[in-house]
Amino acid sequence: MKDYPYQDLAFAKIDHHRELRRGFPEVIFGQGKTADQIVKISREILKKGNNLLITKVDSSMYKKIKNKLLLVQYNPQAKVIYCKKKKAVKGKGKIIVITAGTSDIPVAEEAAITCEIFGNEVERIYDVGVAGLHRLFGEYDRITGARVLITVAGMEGALPSVIAGITDKPIIAVPTSVGYGASLKGLAALLAMLNSCPGGVAVVNIDNGFGAAYLASLINHL
Repeated sequence: MKDYPYQDLAFAKIDHHRELRRGFPEVIFGQGKTADQIVKISREILKKGNNLLITKVDSSMYKKIKNKLLLVQYNPQAKVIYCKKKKAVKGKGKIIVITAGTSDIPVAEEAAITCEIFGNEVERIYDVGVAGLHRLFGEYDRITGARVLITVAGMEGALPSVIAGITDKPIIAVPTSVGYGASLKGLAALLAMLNSCPGGVAVVNIDNGFGAAYLASLINHL
C-alpha cells in the first residue's frame, strides 16, 4: 500500500491509482521534462505493469532515452512514445480520426495512437477538407459507421461543422496550429469550432490530439 494512491519521486508524483478511477493509466506529458525525469517516471509506470504513453516528445529527446527504455516504440510524426504491457479494455465501437489536410496528420496521429493504446478500434481518413468536399462525401459510408468522430483541422477550422451537419455521431474537434498568419497559430480554427452551428461538436485545445482521444475513448467505452 506504500504507493497508494501515488508514488512520490520528489520531482513527480505518479498516480498509479488513476486507471482504477478513470479507466486509463497516467500518461506522461513529455514537453518540458528532462530525459532523466521521463525515464524514471516511465520505469515506475512499466514496473506496475501498466501501458506507457508519452506525448509531445521530439526525436532529439527520444534519442536520449531510447537506450534506457528498451521496450518502447516511437512514432516521430505523432511525437509519442508508447509501450503496450497489457491488453486494454476493448471499446464498444469504432473511432474514426479525420483530418482536413495532410499537414494536420501529426496531431491526428497523436489522437489515433492514444485511442489504440486505450483499447479502441481506430480508422483514419486523411485530407478530406472543405477545399474539396467531394473527397469527404466519398468517405461517407465509413464516417457513418463510427461510434465517435475526431476531426482535426487547421486554417479556418470548418470541417467539424460540415461533418456535424451530415451525421448523427458525436464529434470531437481538434484545432491545429496549421495555417497562415491570420490563423494565429490555431486560434482562428479554435474560435470557429467553438462557434460551430450544428449541435454535437465538442472542442479541445489547439494541437491536443491526446485530449480528443481521451474523451473519444471514454465515450466509446460507455
